[in-house]
Amino acid sequence: MARRARPTLLPALLELVLVAVLFEAYRLGRLLSRGDAPSAYEHAGWVHDLEGQLRLPAEAGLQALVPDAVLHLANVYYVSVHFPAMVAFLVWGYLFRPREHYVWARNLLVALTGTALVVHIVFPLAPPRMFPQWGFVDTMATFGPNAYAGASGAMVNQFAAMPSLHVGWAALIAYVVFRTGPRWLAVVAAAHVLVTVLVVVVTANHYWLDGLVALALLAVVTRIVRLPLPSAAAGPPGPLRERPARSAATPRR
Repeated sequence: MARRARPTLLPALLELVLVAVLFEAYRLGRLLSRGDAPSAYEHAGWVHDLEGQLRLPAEAGLQALVPDAVLHLANVYYVSVHFPAMVAFLVWGYLFRPREHYVWARNLLVALTGTALVVHIVFPLAPPRMFPQWGFVDTMATFGPNAYAGASGAMVNQFAAMPSLHVGWAALIAYVVFRTGPRWLAVVAAAHVLVTVLVVVVTANHYWLDGLVALALLAVVTRIVRLPLPSAAAGPPGPLRERPARSAATPRR
């Protein structure tokens, strides 16, 4: 697949501003339901009961199997990788992929994040780490690092567990790279999804259902925000581009 031409400064700055606005809207939107603790705890009871009815593996049982040192590393991954991975993905797409692929990926991100924020507002949910009576350990408070302590913790909505955008964003990256990028990078992105799912569960930041709902939302938005058909000027067929069908009148070599 041909690489796109190097962008000029002004369009790059405008794109940077747009993405910064998106991240700020994401941060502010998560704060809208921050004070609705009674509903968040009630919803947690519903999710906990539903997972039992669905016979999903107990998150607390899985967490109990993980050594303390690994839980600390899981916390580091949870705190350190989420945003930088998305920033790196957007930079890679903007600099090294065809324009239509980057715009499609960016629009997918906007649609997924916006839809998730609506769910965060209408369905506040307390995460598993707030329920020691269910066997959970608050790994961030116990082993660190703790994203919810100090001044930064006061600016975070701890009741925005459903859906898990950690899982949603990781899956979005993997989906886009699988559709449009090199295969080796798709393998790396898929590994990031698997690690993220395990990390959010064993750190007791999310329930299984938080991740499943994120994947369901991604499936919906990918049906609405579609990858454009390749144009004639977009370069030779890539991993996803089908070669034109041979006409009956075209002589074979």
